[in-house]
Amino acid sequence: MSDACCSDEKPGSGESEETEEAVGFWHVREVRAAAVSGVLLLVAWIVSLTGGPQWLTLPLEIAALLIAAWTFVPSTLRRLVKGKIGVGTLMTIAAVGAVALGQFEEAAMLAFFYAISEGLEEYSLAKTRRGLRALLDLVPAEATVLRGGAEVTVDPAELVPGNRMVVRPGERLATDGRVVTGRTSLDTSALTGESVPVEAGPGSEVYAGSINGTGPLEVEVTSTAENNSLARIVHIVEAEQSRKGPGQRLADSIARKLVPGILIAAALIIVFGFIVGEPLLWFERALVVLVAASPCALAISVPVTVVASVGAASRIGVLIKGGGALETLGKIRTIALDKTGTLTRNKPAVIDVVATRRATKEHVLALAAGLEARSEHPLARAILAATTDRAAITDVNAVPGAGLEGLVEGRTVRLGRPGWIDAGPLAAEVARMQRAGATAVLIEEAGEVIGAVAVRDELRPEAPEVIAQLSASGYTTAMLTGDNLITATALGQAAGITEVHADLRPEDKADIIRTLQGRAPTAMVGDGVNDAPALATADSGIAMGAMGSDVAIETADIALMGEDLNNLPQILDHARRTRRIMLQNVGLSLALIAVLIPLALFGLLGLAAVVLIHELAEVVVIANGVRAGRISRRTTANAAQPAPMLEPAA
Repeated sequence: MSDACCSDEKPGSGESEETEEAVGFWHVREVRAAAVSGVLLLVAWIVSLTGGPQWLTLPLEIAALLIAAWTFVPSTLRRLVKGKIGVGTLMTIAAVGAVALGQFEEAAMLAFFYAISEGLEEYSLAKTRRGLRALLDLVPAEATVLRGGAEVTVDPAELVPGNRMVVRPGERLATDGRVVTGRTSLDTSALTGESVPVEAGPGSEVYAGSINGTGPLEVEVTSTAENNSLARIVHIVEAEQSRKGPGQRLADSIARKLVPGILIAAALIIVFGFIVGEPLLWFERALVVLVAASPCALAISVPVTVVASVGAASRIGVLIKGGGALETLGKIRTIALDKTGTLTRNKPAVIDVVATRRATKEHVLALAAGLEARSEHPLARAILAATTDRAAITDVNAVPGAGLEGLVEGRTVRLGRPGWIDAGPLAAEVARMQRAGATAVLIEEAGEVIGAVAVRDELRPEAPEVIAQLSASGYTTAMLTGDNLITATALGQAAGITEVHADLRPEDKADIIRTLQGRAPTAMVGDGVNDAPALATADSGIAMGAMGSDVAIETADIALMGEDLNNLPQILDHARRTRRIMLQNVGLSLALIAVLIPLALFGLLGLAAVVLIHELAEVVVIANGVRAGRISRRTTANAAQPAPMLEPAA
């Protein structure tokens, strides 16, 4: 915690570099130093209890003091040179004052406790940010462009607006562009989070990182590599992450105002001593006041609570990245949730099949499965999972942007989107499926439509109950998705969410988050690369870890490592309780200082008594902070099921 409140150094730079890379508890230098210092103090105490000589205990105490002080005194002096003061400044002066009074043991204990507080907080905050690498990996290493009628391979960085890219099936787009020729289906899940591919044809806007499906494309470049969709996402994440840091923590904000006042008060006491003619007496009292005002309990109150709370959360599969994230989560009042993979399972499934009078549902599904037998399309996997009966269809051909066609016993059969196949008598059924938020595909046999299949990414079974719990706890909920408005509205209603924002790109989600933040502190819950800007922009970013991408987890402040949304209201309650404990500890620490200062000023307490009271207060603060570690896994026994809008397929 030291002087973070008054330092302009950013994490990862300067002196923070070592701890920023620390990945284990014992990798934090403050923790190692505090451990050594503590062992030396313990040995000195045991020697003193057994009547050991002063020449043995004193070197042990001095060594403990120097080792613990090494964790904060050098940085404090560097900041003093820059004209910055903080908690470390007060602790340094207090230790020096204790040494001046010959109280080496008390000085060492002050330094020891402060080193512990430094180490605990650094441990809770030290996280490497590797997520942006996952974004950059979405850009292919090379791109193919047409120059002089020939195909030339170039570095994506060389692409400029007006170039014409050739994108073959299975390749990623190197930058944003507009389709000139060709039709295909694009996997845009890296950008939109949606598992269902998007159909693209001449005039369609396409984006960097998308994967071309079945048809070759010629794409006119509309953006350079530095300004395309992925580059903008990287910029948003970097900008938002740079605004987050340890300087916002509560104890430091109080210490920023407390430390200068205490230093001024101590100086005035010394001046008063010279005025009344007793400089030595009042110098000693000034040092005792300085020790009394040393925020030892304040320094450790937040870190110990954070470590206990974060450890407890990890036991139920929730990763919290430090005290700042925990405190902020306790203030949240609005929850924005991504749809695909967060509210839904991200596993499209067949939920309804309708057939005309000349066919049965089983026959419709068999023809659909036969046509989709060799396809890797998400809709195909859903259809194949819905039936084991597959018609023997030959000469299957893909029609880019439309569907599939083939032959069965000499008859032509087709499967595809409405428009390519005329819905005819099933038009009303197709409209019903779409209103229910499903993707409808039609099946035609011998030139006549015989059935339709509805595929939908279903809500997680616990989603409605979780949303109900959040609403009952006073949270406002909203859904953000790149899906179409019809699907989003239907799923939002099933989950109990009335505020739905659809047809959003990643930067659009970040804009919506900023709007919500204007009303109340807002958390974003997401799982994909496309959610990274919104996760970074929100006051608290919460990633669905098991299904989420690396970039979402690294960008977010909290990660739900499992797929159970029930952990969301539980961790929000946990964060609120933890924040209350933090406030209790800070209040107790400040009350202690307020009581000890006048007692020390009027000579009612000496240095030994002040140090003893500080130590007892620290025990109380630590014990209270440990309460934040009480949490148990809780699940919803009878999670409410979403109201069925379509009958599931047999």
